[in-house]
Amino acid sequence: MLLPKRVKYRRQFRGSMAGKATRGNKITNGEYGIVATEPCWIKSNQIEAARIAMTRYIKRGGKVFIKIFPDKPVTGKPIGVRMGKGKGNLECWVAVVKPGRVMFEISGVAEETAREALRLATHKLPCKCKVVSRADLEGGDNSEN
Repeated sequence: MLLPKRVKYRRQFRGSMAGKATRGNKITNGEYGIVATEPCWIKSNQIEAARIAMTRYIKRGGKVFIKIFPDKPVTGKPIGVRMGKGKGNLECWVAVVKPGRVMFEISGVAEETAREALRLATHKLPCKCKVVSRADLEGGDNSEN
């Protein structure tokens, strides 16, 4: 599973997920991708499950790009522990995803194969997503200008 090698601080505040993604909202490496349509935290094991679902479907042909990295620590206190006595222990690492963020990209396979592989990967993710092509996102950017 993905996690940082070392961090400056072990514990972080929860933060805000308001607004749309301003970075990582274009397909840069592959031809097709998964775009988040709502904000969420994606755990490292969910990223790994989506990656495995894609690579198994394309039978290790083509290339899969993971564009998110879980660099935010999430803490939790055990069940049955009273309030107070400090912040809890580290439970998992998450990637903060805002709407419009491209999370996974795929290249080197046929369109039907790529779309089906990405569709299978979206079922492993906790937020609503859509499968897009490079042409879809570029077309959307031109209409906004």
